[in-house]
Amino acid sequence: MNAIELLKADHERVKAILTQLSESTERGVKKRTDLLNKLEMEITLHTRLEEEILYPAFKEAGSKEQDIMYYEAKEEHRTVDSLVLPDLKNTDPATPEFAGRVKVVKELLEHHIEEEESEMFPQANKLLGKAKLDELGAQMEAMKAESKKMTRAGLAA
Repeated sequence: MNAIELLKADHERVKAILTQLSESTERGVKKRTDLLNKLEMEITLHTRLEEEILYPAFKEAGSKEQDIMYYEAKEEHRTVDSLVLPDLKNTDPATPEFAGRVKVVKELLEHHIEEEESEMFPQANKLLGKAKLDELGAQMEAMKAESKKMTRAGLAA
């Protein structure tokens, strides 16, 4: 799978989790907690794939326009990873506040995904080409496999 196909598949998984989370109710505390943990795991790995593999290649191949896009995307990641997600994790899943915060996380992530898929990914396709995207995809698959192995090892410990 090339890098863009792999990231788009991740996006679909994240959107599915967000939909389930936003449709959950205050009574579904365990379900909300499980979905939130799953969302955090997906986002954390996805962010690493983008920031350590795709984004640097995209920035290097591009010009000032791609630099701006690169920094904007990284800032959106930082907003979700450092501010919004931690707030959500510290919110009681049995409250309306949790539902409100889920809505904001969903809107932020959907906006970010839409920008990547409609602007960054098509440019990356042109700038990097098939061979480079295949190579980056292989790196991403290796990182994913290593991360899953580490997660399993952590769970077994």
